This record gives sequence, C-alpha cells and structure tokens, in this order.
Amino acid sequence: MTLMQPSTMDDLPGSFGTSASLALRLGQTIFSFASLLFMCFEVQFYSYTAFCYLVTVMGLVVPWSMTLVVVDAYSVFVKCLPRQPRTILIIILGDWALSLLLLSAACSTASVTDLLIDISFCSVKLCSRFQLSAAMAFLSWFLSLGSFLFNFWLLPQL
Repeated sequence: MTLMQPSTMDDLPGSFGTSASLALRLGQTIFSFASLLFMCFEVQFYSYTAFCYLVTVMGLVVPWSMTLVVVDAYSVFVKCLPRQPRTILIIILGDWALSLLLLSAACSTASVTDLLIDISFCSVKLCSRFQLSAAMAFLSWFLSLGSFLFNFWLLPQL
C-alpha cells in the first residue's frame, strides 16, 4: 500500500487534498479567527458563559483548520493526495465534532446577544460586536459542515 496517490481528475471537489478543500479550510480559518477577534478585542466576554464557550470552541477550530490548510496546500501544490482511510476517518470525525461544537457555540452566542439587545443591557457597539462574532461563527460552521460532508462522501470510495 502506498502512502500517497497521485491526484486524478475524478476527485470529489471539496474532498481532502483538493483545491476546493483548501478554499473551504481557508475560509473556515478566516471566519473562525474573525469571530474570535470580534469577541475578544476590548470586550469583556467572560461575563457570559455562552461567549466563553464560543471563544473556547474557536480556540479549537483555528488550529485544526490551520493545520488542514497546510496539509491541503501541500497536497494541491505537490499533486499528491494522502488517501489513507485512517487519515480520512480522523479528518471526518474531527470535522463532525467541531461542526457540532461550532453550531452550538454560534447558536448560544446569537441567542444571548439577542436577549441582551431585547433587554437593552449592552451598548450598540458592544452588541454589534457580539452579533458579528456570532455571524462569523455561523459562516465558519457552514464551511466546516461542507468539509465534513464532502469527506464523508469520499469515505466509501477508499
């Protein structure tokens, strides 16, 4: 069994090691990092558990995404795909778990932010930062879910 197989034209777009996967991972990294920045700069996010949860989840998602960006970039530019079933399975499970965590963190942040706006508890500037952070988290979740589904679809072919 070889460790690397040359890429072919019939690869599923968006699956691990393709340029579409690189774009998905890069977008996921950017949106996750943006969500983290909107939440953390000049904001006392630690007053609310939902915001702490979002920061914690983003602290997991950013390194995961950045690592897979590097691996995808290597695969795209060297034209070799690491198509070992174990590797793909680990990526699928990691994407699945982080996708669920991202969705729950984004939903909890959005709901707490909505509650804070309804009771007029935070300033417009502060609430808009919370809203932007939740929006970036939802975008990151959407890309993470896409990566999971593309790689899950690839699993039976291995």
